[in-house]
Amino acid sequence: MTFPPAAIARAERLLALCRVRRLRIATAESCTGGLIAACLTEVAGSSDVVDRGFVTYANEAKRDLLGVPDALLAEVGAVSEEVARAMAAGALARSGADLAVAVTGIAGPGGGTPSKPVGLVHHACAGRGGAVSHRRTVYPGVRAAIRLATVEAALDMLIESAEERR
Repeated sequence: MTFPPAAIARAERLLALCRVRRLRIATAESCTGGLIAACLTEVAGSSDVVDRGFVTYANEAKRDLLGVPDALLAEVGAVSEEVARAMAAGALARSGADLAVAVTGIAGPGGGTPSKPVGLVHHACAGRGGAVSHRRTVYPGVRAAIRLATVEAALDMLIESAEERR
């Protein structure tokens, strides 16, 4: 995927901010399939900030790689606030990062339901020693647009979290 200039500008801003604050980043991605990490690593020199990325598309991967409990996945489903928060916390716990972002959603074109429509994405951002923030968004458009909007929102959450850290 070629990222639009606005996404690359966000990534560059985040990386510069993290360098100044000496912060490292991990990603935990479901519906974006690694695009957040790809956008960050599109910027030369990102290796001093990006610790690792977890692509956890399947529930088993969320469990095995991030420690998301099977009972939670069964109770609320993968596309939920609770699972997004658990993914972010798991990425933080299983990395050397200071900040972790997680996304889980339904990019479509199929898979939506009345309660969980196509375009629904849960984002979570965790910082070492801090709370886990959450956003629920329903993005319009086709699969590629939903995934790109999710990447940009995740980068924005990381920027906000990095700015809060001194």
